[in-house]
Amino acid sequence: MALEPGTKLGRYEIRSKLGAGGMGEVYRARDEKLNRDVAIKVLPATLSESSDRLHRFEQEAQAAGALNHPNILVIYDVGTNENAPYVVSELLEGESLRDRLDHGALSTRKASDYGIQIARGLAAAHAKGIVHRDLKPDNLFITKDEHVKILDFGLAKLVQPSAEEAAQTDVATRKVHTDPGTVMGTAGYMAPEQVRGRAVDHRADIFSFGAVLYEMLSGRRAFHGDSAIETLNAILKEEPPAITDANPNIAPALERVVWHCLEKAPERRFQSASDVAFALESLSGVTSHASEQTLLRGAIPTPPRWTRERLIWLGVCVLLLVALAALAVAQFSRAETAGHAVRLALTTPDKSTFPAHVTVSPNGLLVAFTAGSAEGKRELWVRSLDADQAQPLGGTEGATSPFWSPDSRSIGYFANGKLFRVEAARGRPQVLCDVRENSGGTWNRDGVILFGGPDGLHRISAQGGIPELATKIDPKEEAHRWPYFLPNGRQFIFLGDAETTENHHVRIGTLDSPETQILFSAVTRVAYAPPGYLIYVNQGALVAHPFDVKSLRLTGDPTTLVEHVAEVGQNHNFDFSVSENGVLAFQTGSAKSQLVWFDRTGKRLEPVAEPDNYATVVLAPDGRRAATGLLDADGRQSDVWLIDLTRGTKARLTFDAQSDGDPIWSPDGKRIVFSSNRSADAHIHLYDTGITSTAGEQLLLSGNADDVPTSWSPDGKHILFTRFQSGSSGSVWSLATDNREAHPLLQSAEFEIAAAVFSPSGRFIAYSSDESGRSEVYVQPFPLTGEKWVISAGGGHLPLWRGDGRELFYINGDGKIMSAQINSDGGFDSVVTKQLFQADLARAPGYPYAVAPDGSRFLINAPAEAANPAPMTIVLNWPATVK
Repeated sequence: MALEPGTKLGRYEIRSKLGAGGMGEVYRARDEKLNRDVAIKVLPATLSESSDRLHRFEQEAQAAGALNHPNILVIYDVGTNENAPYVVSELLEGESLRDRLDHGALSTRKASDYGIQIARGLAAAHAKGIVHRDLKPDNLFITKDEHVKILDFGLAKLVQPSAEEAAQTDVATRKVHTDPGTVMGTAGYMAPEQVRGRAVDHRADIFSFGAVLYEMLSGRRAFHGDSAIETLNAILKEEPPAITDANPNIAPALERVVWHCLEKAPERRFQSASDVAFALESLSGVTSHASEQTLLRGAIPTPPRWTRERLIWLGVCVLLLVALAALAVAQFSRAETAGHAVRLALTTPDKSTFPAHVTVSPNGLLVAFTAGSAEGKRELWVRSLDADQAQPLGGTEGATSPFWSPDSRSIGYFANGKLFRVEAARGRPQVLCDVRENSGGTWNRDGVILFGGPDGLHRISAQGGIPELATKIDPKEEAHRWPYFLPNGRQFIFLGDAETTENHHVRIGTLDSPETQILFSAVTRVAYAPPGYLIYVNQGALVAHPFDVKSLRLTGDPTTLVEHVAEVGQNHNFDFSVSENGVLAFQTGSAKSQLVWFDRTGKRLEPVAEPDNYATVVLAPDGRRAATGLLDADGRQSDVWLIDLTRGTKARLTFDAQSDGDPIWSPDGKRIVFSSNRSADAHIHLYDTGITSTAGEQLLLSGNADDVPTSWSPDGKHILFTRFQSGSSGSVWSLATDNREAHPLLQSAEFEIAAAVFSPSGRFIAYSSDESGRSEVYVQPFPLTGEKWVISAGGGHLPLWRGDGRELFYINGDGKIMSAQINSDGGFDSVVTKQLFQADLARAPGYPYAVAPDGSRFLINAPAEAANPAPMTIVLNWPATVK
């Protein structure tokens, strides 16, 4: 029975019917708790007639819901309504692949693009042990932005008729297309082992994928008879007609991929969907004879028909080219030895913010960097050294810390709590995995990517999957960051980051063991550069240090290449990059910032105090003073300072040799709590501002973790803090000020929760969490009741309340100050969010902004005008500067 608009299924309200089929009816609905539209598929009630089958449905649906991949439909929830099971998923806009194929075959480029996306989705599911079993064009959806989504994962097995119900192998899904009464949508896509009723594994999906790819390229089904029985017999005994019969322009290499998927025996097919994706991605190099620039623009011309005579001539030409290349290399090497370095200045795109994260491709032809567009959207840009201007890569909003693939065709980067890869030829970004921080990546020729994190370096396939821990962290370290592969592709260098300067080390590791060894002490990321140098930053200067890659030893003394290299963000990410053939890229600049008042429209009002190395900034309850963490000249240690906002004067509060920072005011404005790493971990200290000597300071909380205070309750009874422990995500804790007992408030082993702040009434807390796959701002009652509201739309972090609790501010993924208008202090069901202005935030740790009590203006920690980085500098043949 159809559900009428307004019908309630738990917390979901039905809005309209979207469609129906053999697998059930689909409705548009509203999730009233999380304020979003969803799709609900109500499955046939026969599924619930057997308790075993219903239990199996729930298990399979929950397994499908655990999948988190951009090419798989996201499952939110499962339930039952009047004995009919239903599945709640994301709501998609677009059309099915079946609808698209009703108009005929797709272009080769489009079919390959869709095929790669489908294969990536299958690979992610197979990595978690989930097999689709019913892959076909009807279960593939193309969104309006050309993303392919695989539908009904895990459900095909559920709707198979039991042995008592039917003897056929046809799954009772909806009919597709024109033949009256007989040909079902599944019959033409079963693997032979499915037809025979045998046990299947992930290779059955690869066969079905081959049938779908065949249909996209040829415009006709691979196996199609006048009845289901004839179709199934064709799967067992026949081969499909050649794709070139329908489309003569199909490259032979692409056709071979299809045939390899459609092998009758599972052991003769591709053995993983990752291999299929890799084969399709590699075809641009096999099927194209375009120049490097043509490839970069994404053109894939039709390959010629190879005859025996052409192959002979090709062999002759290859031999000649090899000989000429060897001669050219020899001549270039001699010229390089005697030549001079050449410096170029690359300006930023028009009307964009200053670039950062500059990285040069291994072949030295391209430079990638991040920059904000005129609209305030920060994304990844690529520029060829012989081009007039850079081009943005669409879909890369929020990109940081990019790094190149060894063939200079792809770029890895981090954004919104995930690791991505994207083709430099303006490809579509692909999610590889979730990450806990953006601390650098490196990519070897075997398709292995290493990336940094607080529990060590992780390794993952360049095709995506589940990361594996690659290094073991030392107890004195807090993270392993900024890995860089050495030429053999097995060994790598990286920064062992620590709380104290003396425990920072550049280390060497190998893919064969989690054990690492110290190379030398430094607080910087490091890169290897042929013919034998380590490039790193020493006291603000970029240096080249001779390095024997065979013995793994530094030799000689470092040579300064440039002074005052800019630092990007936190964790010692200095802005430089080097290619394999003598191209060096870097930016210079200082880390100084300026505290500046802005109004709600983004108009600059007046600066506060002189430029300095400001970190977190927080206003006193009366709005007339501010506390800040002030970094030293090297950006390594900090102390807490107080600022008189009326006079613009600063007064130092702490004087310890270690780092003191992240201050928080008490409700009465007389005390400050802050985090200090005076012991092995960061502990919480309290300072009474009414006592001018160190007697006013006391240790408030210690333990085997790094604790960062974030908010003090209006009644003074509780302090919220974020706890970071090695090997786990950030969590929110509460510290009772009377007995100094700490208790976990919000924590999860799977995602990070941080930056919790009390509302002015003390009845609610706002915080950020990446539980949805990216950081969003949430609100919960305090004490916790189980209720929860998502406040941000499209990403958000670092929330702050207006003094009356009627407005909540946060920063979105593009660095914009956002406002969430709250109708009352007792509910958040009708929150309205809007953008206030694009904030130019300093690259410094902690909260980069504070809000006046009445919400009329914002104190922004902004880059000082003199501290903006200079244009990117490119040095050709940089080793000549050393010699």
